[in-house]
Order: sequence, then C-alpha cells, then structure tokens
Amino acid sequence: MSAEKKTKIKKITIKAAVAALWLVLWQLVCFIVDMELLVVSPWQVLKRLTELSATAEFWQYSLGSLGRITEGFLLGSVTGAVLAMLCHQFTFAREFFSPAITMIKSTPVASFIILALVWLTGQRVPVFISFLMVLPVVYGNVSQGIREVDPKLLEMARIYGMNRQKRVLKIYIPSVLPYMMAACRTALGLSWKAGVAAEVIGVTKNSIGRQLYYSKIYLETADLFAWTAVVIIMSIALEKLFLFAVGYIGRRFHFDRPNSKGKVEG
Repeated sequence: MSAEKKTKIKKITIKAAVAALWLVLWQLVCFIVDMELLVVSPWQVLKRLTELSATAEFWQYSLGSLGRITEGFLLGSVTGAVLAMLCHQFTFAREFFSPAITMIKSTPVASFIILALVWLTGQRVPVFISFLMVLPVVYGNVSQGIREVDPKLLEMARIYGMNRQKRVLKIYIPSVLPYMMAACRTALGLSWKAGVAAEVIGVTKNSIGRQLYYSKIYLETADLFAWTAVVIIMSIALEKLFLFAVGYIGRRFHFDRPNSKGKVEG
C-alpha cells in the first residue's frame, strides 16, 4: 500500500471517528435532558429524515431553497468579483462603492430581511439576502488577491510586451483564484444561513425555511432537526461541487500560478 493511500485512509478514519464521537455526545445529551420537545436523538432525526425524503413535497421544498440560494450566491460572487476589478482599476469607483460595502457588512441581516419583505415579493427575498451576504466577502477577498499580485511579474510582462489579455490569464487569474476559492468557501455557508433565515421570516412558499417555521409553531422538534440536517447536507454538497468546478476550470484552462523564479507556467 502506497504512503499516499495510507494517508488518505488515515484521514477518512479520523473523520469517521470524530463524527461518531459527536453522535455519541448528541445521544448522551438526549439521555441527560430526557425531553423530546427540547432534544431528539440522532436515530429519531434519521428516521424522520427518511420519512420526509420519501415525499414529493420534500424534494419540492429542498430544490426550491437550493435554487434561490444558489442564484443569490452566484449573483453575489460575480458582482463582488467584477466590483473588485473595477475598484482596482478606477479610484473613483473604489471611493464610490466603499461606503456601500461597509454598510452591507455592518447592517444586521434581520434589518435587510425586513426591508426586503417591503421591497420585493416573498420568492425573491432569499435570493436578495444571499446576494448581499456573498457580495462583500467575495469583493474583499478578490480585492486582496489583486493587491497581492507580484509587481515583479507585472514588470516582467510589461518589458516583454505581454498584452492585457495575457496578463489577466497568466498573472492575475492564477494569483486571485485561491482568494476567490477561499471567499466562496466562506460565502456559501453565509448564503445558506442568511437565505434560510429570510425564508423563515418571510415564510417563503416551497422552501425549507417555511418548514422550519412550521416545525417551531407546531413544536415538531424532530422535523426541526431533520430540516436543519438537510440545510447542512445541501450546503456542504454545494460547496464541494462548486470548488470542484472552479478547480476543474483552473486545470482545464491552465490557470497555473507563477513559479518561484518569476516565470509564468502554461
């Protein structure tokens, strides 16, 4: 067995052991509390999740939330990246948009949700809130990535007459891509938290948030835990899928990072 395979098996074993430990702790809390209204066991959550997944409504609600939050995430990511590039290029743009970005970062999510319920239809509120949560994260990381581009590489590109398109493809994108991936990893979690919160407050039709709201109203703790588990699973799955897609695009178009000698590979 190769060393790489042993390392991979070791990582999987550790993760499985940690997951098992948390399940044991969860079950222990259930025994101590001994009140299903407050805490339900992992087995009850799994049982309820299995029951829910067998219904058409479960997939309708899950895919509805997935579509809205993915839309908000993508809009926020694209807008944040474009704004970062625009503000790097033009000082006026940076000064103009800086107060808005600061306001978005500082304003409580609940305030935006309430305002959005006045401005928009219920179906669009989660999209808008997810967009707002993603925008400043991507903007900040991409801006940092652009600032961290090695000036020696840019000077080399200028000396050798490299045009703007090649500078973007061979210097800027490889340097900014790790920052973009880190931003998306953080922003995806925020978009799910804020988006589902918007669905709960707005009682959005065909959404996980609406089911969480009903679970609270009718004191269905098992349903509350089950739908929360769905949000966590979908968030992790979407994150893995998105990062895989970004990594694949990077490899497909040879967005290799500049090497230590200052040469651009690819």
